[in-house]
Amino acid sequence: MSRITRKELKTDKFALEVEHTFTFFGEHQKDIARYGAAAVVVVLLILGFAYYQRKQHAEREQTLSAAIKVQEAGVGQSGNGGLTFPTEDAKNQAALKAFGDLHTKYPRSAEGEIAQYYLGSIKADQGKLAEAEKTLLEVSQKGDEKYASLAKLSLAQIYFADGRDTQGEKILRDLIASPTIFVSKEQATIELARFFKAKKPAEARKLLEPLRTTPGQAGQVALSLIGELPPQ
Repeated sequence: MSRITRKELKTDKFALEVEHTFTFFGEHQKDIARYGAAAVVVVLLILGFAYYQRKQHAEREQTLSAAIKVQEAGVGQSGNGGLTFPTEDAKNQAALKAFGDLHTKYPRSAEGEIAQYYLGSIKADQGKLAEAEKTLLEVSQKGDEKYASLAKLSLAQIYFADGRDTQGEKILRDLIASPTIFVSKEQATIELARFFKAKKPAEARKLLEPLRTTPGQAGQVALSLIGELPPQ
């Protein structure tokens, strides 16, 4: 198969939209003749809105991808000419602006929710726990359950970090009871066991034992954590 450039791909996609439009009119000529010009206007509005939605979605994805590249950029000189920043602070400021602009422009979209999650995570990494908590709380309460679960996982870590152990534990137990595609039951269990490891080793062991035979990374991490616990 010959290589297709991005420009050609966009042209083909636009041609397909036009083809679908003419196919629709061909299949619904009788209905259009019956209902007259008003029906034609409605159909055009629907098709136009559908095309606009797809175009907006592509723009949001591109903007999110660019913001994530900033967040994942290196600090210092790059050996392969990739995106870099002179300091970690400079990178964080650029990432905060990129994600902030995305969330401001598309606040009710999936990409906007992801951007807000990143904003909270960056602020948490900077030690700005109060700001991070405020941002992540909004995602956890108003966002889609997938992104809300990620925000809750980060919130639990913030609560543990500043001594609100009961709140952190409650969040993780809720995630264990209601896992999502982004935060599995095993992941939430391991995070809670990490917290219990020093304070309640017996409770940590109780959580980890069922996971020790789980295939994949979850089982490996569980075995590693069990090995760090004091002997029974």
